[in-house]
Amino acid sequence: MARRSTKTPPSDDFEERILDIDVVDEMQGSFLEYAYSVIYSRALPDARDGLKPVHRRILYQMHEMGLRPDRAHVKCARVVGEVMGKLHPHGDSAIYDALVRMAQPFSMRLPLVDGHGNFGSLGNDDPPAAMRYTECRSASPAELMTASIDEDTVDFAPNYDGSEREPVALPAAYPNLLVNGASGIAVGMATNMPPHNLGEVIAAAKHLLKHPGADLATLMRFVPGPDLPTGGRITGLDGIRDAYENGRGTFRIRATTTVEQVTPRRKGLIVTELPFTVGPEKVISKIKDLVNSKKLQGIADVKDLTDRNHGLRLVIEIKNGFNPEAVLAQLYKLTPMEESFGINNVALVDGQPLTLGLKELLQVYLDHRLTVVRRRSEHRRGRREDRLHLVEGLLIALLDIDEVIRLIRGSDDSAAAKDALMARFELSETQTRHILDTPLRRLTRFDRLELETERDRLTGEIAELTRILESDAELRRVVSSELTEVSRKFGTPRRTELSQEDGAPLAAVPLQVADEPCRILLSSTGLLARTTGPEHPFDQGAGGKRAKHDVIVSAVPGTTRGEIGVVTSAGRLLRLQVVDLPELPVDAAGPGLAGAAPLAEFVSPGDDERVLCLANLDESSPGLALGTEQGVVKRVVPDYPAGKDELEVISLREGDRLVGAIELRTGEEDLVFITDEAQLLRYAASQVRPQGRPAGGMTGIKLPEGGRVISFTAVDPAVEAVVFTMAAGTGAAGSRGTAKLTPFEQYPRKGRATGGVRCQRFLKGEERLAFAWAGPAPARAATASGAAAPLPEPDPRRDGSGTPLPKAIAVMAGPVRREA
Repeated sequence: MARRSTKTPPSDDFEERILDIDVVDEMQGSFLEYAYSVIYSRALPDARDGLKPVHRRILYQMHEMGLRPDRAHVKCARVVGEVMGKLHPHGDSAIYDALVRMAQPFSMRLPLVDGHGNFGSLGNDDPPAAMRYTECRSASPAELMTASIDEDTVDFAPNYDGSEREPVALPAAYPNLLVNGASGIAVGMATNMPPHNLGEVIAAAKHLLKHPGADLATLMRFVPGPDLPTGGRITGLDGIRDAYENGRGTFRIRATTTVEQVTPRRKGLIVTELPFTVGPEKVISKIKDLVNSKKLQGIADVKDLTDRNHGLRLVIEIKNGFNPEAVLAQLYKLTPMEESFGINNVALVDGQPLTLGLKELLQVYLDHRLTVVRRRSEHRRGRREDRLHLVEGLLIALLDIDEVIRLIRGSDDSAAAKDALMARFELSETQTRHILDTPLRRLTRFDRLELETERDRLTGEIAELTRILESDAELRRVVSSELTEVSRKFGTPRRTELSQEDGAPLAAVPLQVADEPCRILLSSTGLLARTTGPEHPFDQGAGGKRAKHDVIVSAVPGTTRGEIGVVTSAGRLLRLQVVDLPELPVDAAGPGLAGAAPLAEFVSPGDDERVLCLANLDESSPGLALGTEQGVVKRVVPDYPAGKDELEVISLREGDRLVGAIELRTGEEDLVFITDEAQLLRYAASQVRPQGRPAGGMTGIKLPEGGRVISFTAVDPAVEAVVFTMAAGTGAAGSRGTAKLTPFEQYPRKGRATGGVRCQRFLKGEERLAFAWAGPAPARAATASGAAAPLPEPDPRRDGSGTPLPKAIAVMAGPVRREA
């Protein structure tokens, strides 16, 4: 037992009191108080604004000091002194260390402090200068953290001595905890959260705001993984998913390297990005130790060529006779060029430390943001109502200003004048006091017009704020629109690449979360790509230089996060993720699909199966039009259930196959069949009733015995179009045959299931058409290899004979529509 007595000596006026306290109870109580203080006041961030108390106090005090991005920098020592003296009851070194971290672009994905001076280096190889030398001010994103804090958006609490008040959380216009991450060691618990991409996190938050029941898989389509400030490559996506699901997981970070010829005789590994928190000095030191101890072979020299203009550049020269890839594997295994990161999402929620997954982190932030916007709207409405009350009082006084002046002049004092005005005009005490305080020079005809304009403006603003407060959907719309604006202003492309466990790039993870409109293109040689530019040099208009692979046979609109379908001749629709497709560079020189990927990398058609077109899976579209070799036509109801990668769009008869498929844009197009016997049938798509996917269609064209359809297309009658036919034979035209290009208007509409009209007269030795096509003009042609081919001059005769071709044509296509 321990005995503790007062230190004051006993006297006549003092009665000595001795308290007997159990050492176990004293130690337990003191330790619990210490642990509580560390957990809630120092080490763990709040899940609402993602800040620890010291970071929150720094940002708030800088806001109070007016250190905005458009103001001059001030000494960091001044900020540290203000924070320590008013809000933070700890040492200056702790405050300065926190301030420095918020200014380091390699520590935070979105720095909150704009620093001037030496704020350290990656890996702390070069420590920051003392706070008496460095300067700082708020960065632009920090203003979003404190925006509207003066509008009663958050609660305030007394500081450590009760002389000041500080916010318990900042309004936080974006999810700072996920964007910038956090790390801290408390008593019995710790937190370690990686940074993420602002655009991806906001996209996920907006989706969750609109769809509260969204599952983790859906959210991970927006946030596929962390996005570290130093870039690099993350491997171990299973660990990321575990962390997003239950708050704990592990992944590995690899440096970004390329192999280059660094000297005329030697190759080298060029390191441009290192794992998070790892500096080049640490890597160089470890490599030298391993080389000296003979544990690492094949390295001739290591140079650090990092500078401000080019960023990190670590050159590792490889000895002749060694494989650079094999040496790189050793470096990943033995040096900090590959490091593990353990995610532990522990944060304070309503004062309780909890381990949170991705959805919980987003939900806590959204609940906080909804509360902030609601309180802000209530505050603004109250301010405007108070102002409207005063304006209405002034307008009442202006209606009879002479009477107001008479009452004031006839009163003995201001109290009597106030009572007289209130009795005469039924004004409130607040309105009356404001009228008495208003100078006479303000009570003019011009000021009356201003007051009426202000009254109308205030009335509209109050109505708008009331609509927001009375509608949860409108409140969510406001929060979503504000998040969109933050993403537009501060969003940046992804820096960190996500890979599978074996290090192979993960094609399903995009570098921009932004879900934006795009066009998906399929070329005649089976190349797939997407483009987000408003215009692109692949456009197939008339004129301009033609290049190989420049014929686009199908183009559909979509979004980078959406899906499209690929329709094959076997009646299958194969689903593709648009984000998997390569994006064409907007500044690509010349036409063509340079950078596109072969279709075989995404789908695997059968031996006798070929891809016909791309399909938009939007269920509001008119759907697909299909034509088969045996003359069957079908319009497919756009019903593509999610979760199935392969769908049947038509039940084909035995021996039949699709020869044409096209996505209708308006439903008012004309369907066109062309047979091998040179018969063309044209009729309105409205004559074909849309059917469900399992249906087998209906008769589209009447075929003679032995006849078959070789072309099926859809043509918009409102645009200029042409019909191209090519006959094959062994006569005077040779093996290439003869071809004819005819205006589409020369062919009349007929009824469905009829035989149509002749579209080309055969010459001697010609028996059947080898190729045919109908579509918008100007048309472009290509050979089977994708090379451009010339077309014959237009022939106005509907059933005229063809002319010889210099090159056999295998593909025809019209211009790519801008609405695609």
